Amino acid sequence: QVQLVESGGGLVQAGDSLRLSCVASRRTFSSYYMGWFRQAPGKEREFVAAISWSGGRTRYAHSVKDRFTISRDNAKNTVYLRINSLKPEDTAVYYCGASSTGWGDSQKEYSYWGQGTQVTVSS
Repeated sequence: QVQLVESGGGLVQAGDSLRLSCVASRRTFSSYYMGWFRQAPGKEREFVAAISWSGGRTRYAHSVKDRFTISRDNAKNTVYLRINSLKPEDTAVYYCGASSTGWGDSQKEYSYWGQGTQVTVSS
């Protein structure tokens, strides 16, 4: 079992930056692929970014790859999502997920989820 806790969200202005964090409870954190997803009001949860065990490989949704950066610190059991040049359309609840099998863009690959952190971007 892996418990995930996200933080770092809030109410920000368009153009601001944020760094979201997701801390995992398990010492075997480094054996999990990690991903970030987001869910805007009235929409399906969508893939944002994912990172390999070591952090050496990353992948992004096409719509965010120029502004979002995923990273991880295995010594701190933490994965991060840096968001630059925030836009109102980035408003969503952001979730991190952990997967032992893959790092795709499907929610089904991720066995564990946090409760999410709200990001609200005003124009």
